[in-house]
Amino acid sequence: MSKSDRHYIERCLDGHPNDFGYLVDRYTSMIVANLTGKLGNKDHGEEAAQETFVRAYFNINKLKKPDSFYAWLLGIADRIAKEQRRKRQIQLKQEELSSIRETGTAIEQKPDMDLRRAISMLPDAYRKVILLKYYGERSCSQIAEQLEISLFTATKRLSRAYVLLRQSLKLFQGGKSGGAR
Repeated sequence: MSKSDRHYIERCLDGHPNDFGYLVDRYTSMIVANLTGKLGNKDHGEEAAQETFVRAYFNINKLKKPDSFYAWLLGIADRIAKEQRRKRQIQLKQEELSSIRETGTAIEQKPDMDLRRAISMLPDAYRKVILLKYYGERSCSQIAEQLEISLFTATKRLSRAYVLLRQSLKLFQGGKSGGAR
C-alpha cells in the first residue's frame, strides 16, 4: 500500500526532510514532461523541474491543502516555465542589441542617438535597468542585487523597458518620415 502525499508532507513538516524525496520520485516524470512541453526542450524541462522541487521543498510549510500537493506543484512549475521563457526572451534581445552594438558603424550613429534619447525618456525604474544591462553590462542577477530588488522584478522591468523603447523608437522613426504609420 503506497502512502499518501499528505503522509510525506506531514513527515517533512515534522522534521524529516528526507521524506520529501518520495514526493520527488512520485512526480518527477510528470513535472519534467509538463515542463518539457511548455519549454520545448528536454534539458530546459529537467532544469525547470529541479527548480520546481527546490521551491516546493522550501515552501512546503505554505501548502494549505496537502491533498492538493500535485496541483500546487504544477502551479509552481507553470510559474517557473513563464520565468524561463521571459529570461530566454531577454537573453535573445540582449544578444540582438549586442550584435547591433558590435557591428555599429559611423552611418548607424544617428539611430544610436535615437536609442539614447528613447532611454533617457524612460521612467526612472526602467531607465536604471536598461542602463545597467547594456551600458553597464550587468547580468539580471547583478542588476537585482545592485538595485536591491528581486530577480523577477529586475527581469520584468527589463522586459517592460524593451516594450517602451520599441514604442518610442517607432515614434521617432515615424516622425522623421513625415507621416504616421
